[in-house]
Amino acid sequence: LNRMENKLQMIEAQFTVLDSNIQKLSEKLEFHSTTLDHQTQLDEMWTSLLEEKFTSVEINLFYSYICETIHYLHSQVVERLPDLSRALPTLSSVLRQKGKSQRIRLAWESSLEILGLQESDVKALCAFFIKHSYDACYYPANQRQEYASDICSIINKVVKNQLFQHSLLCAVHIVNSRRSKK
Repeated sequence: LNRMENKLQMIEAQFTVLDSNIQKLSEKLEFHSTTLDHQTQLDEMWTSLLEEKFTSVEINLFYSYICETIHYLHSQVVERLPDLSRALPTLSSVLRQKGKSQRIRLAWESSLEILGLQESDVKALCAFFIKHSYDACYYPANQRQEYASDICSIINKVVKNQLFQHSLLCAVHIVNSRRSKK
């Protein structure tokens, strides 16, 4: 009877270990699944940006909102780190340094939260900026109004990729809310 109890306890212990391993494996698989989904979204966004044909006016309008959003985001980070303002002259310098410095990473995350952006939004906006900055022109606010009275409807109509569409709408919201505060 004692041997039987010992064997049952050993089997229970093995099941506990197996349950623990299954839990860890499930967590790893869930993380990898989330990572793959995110990567797929980014790949689709890049493909969409490369394939979509925007008019020059649309490119200039989108580019203008993206430039201002990038500027606001950079300003938010630098505002939180005034002692590092010289070391962080551009958003790309912030992006490079945030992986190396916890202070910069915390300022970055805080700035994203304040502006209502996600990392994926910034990646999408930067992808558009990279692709079109060579041939785009910046339109100041008054000139943007001349070309489009309702930029959100234009974005919803011409931007096919959901991630980029969401990111661009966030940029418009940020710029418009900042302008209304002035």
